[in-house]
Amino acid sequence: MEPEVIPAILVKSREDLLRRIGQVRGLVREIQIDIMDGIFVPNKTIGIDGLHDLPEALYEFHWMVKDPERWIEKIRGPNMHLVHVETITTLDAVEAAVKKVGGRLGLAINPETPLEKLLPFVPKAERVLVMTVRPGFSGQKYIYEMEHKVRKLRELFPALDIEVDGGVNNETVSHAYSSGANLLAAASAIFAQEDIKGAIARLKERALKGCSHETH
Repeated sequence: MEPEVIPAILVKSREDLLRRIGQVRGLVREIQIDIMDGIFVPNKTIGIDGLHDLPEALYEFHWMVKDPERWIEKIRGPNMHLVHVETITTLDAVEAAVKKVGGRLGLAINPETPLEKLLPFVPKAERVLVMTVRPGFSGQKYIYEMEHKVRKLRELFPALDIEVDGGVNNETVSHAYSSGANLLAAASAIFAQEDIKGAIARLKERALKGCSHETH
């Protein structure tokens, strides 16, 4: 599967959100918006009020929140909704919210959560995101040990869209891709660069080169 770079936006204000969307819109197929409620993770980002009337694009909402269905039902459109398996008591409510707004269901899993907790839900999802940092803050180091989850998912679900998120940069992107992730979310590796278009192209190029022969 071809690698696809997904710019990840983690901001606290609508002004910053719109600015970053403007920097990458038209350069990528999908844009990730990170939403944190200060309860599920120890940080708080832009809230639901800041997500109305966004520029036309395909969005991936990464819900790092408690009771994600309450948030999802306020966002209409064919967007991807990534819900953490750690927040799910029953998947029915989440599925109903996603269906109601015309969205698509994805699942996310934290580093400390065993893959076994996720596996029963995977057949109902279009995408799985494996966190390669502990969620909450940008700029953390990539946790190489999480690649075993990616490899196992790829083995069990060959056609599944598998995404990694956290610490993805020009050095780690090839490890993530060679382990089986075809979707590569990156924040500072894109937005901290002067040449954003070049940064996205470089991440994809580095992913394709691969470095499965390296040890870590």
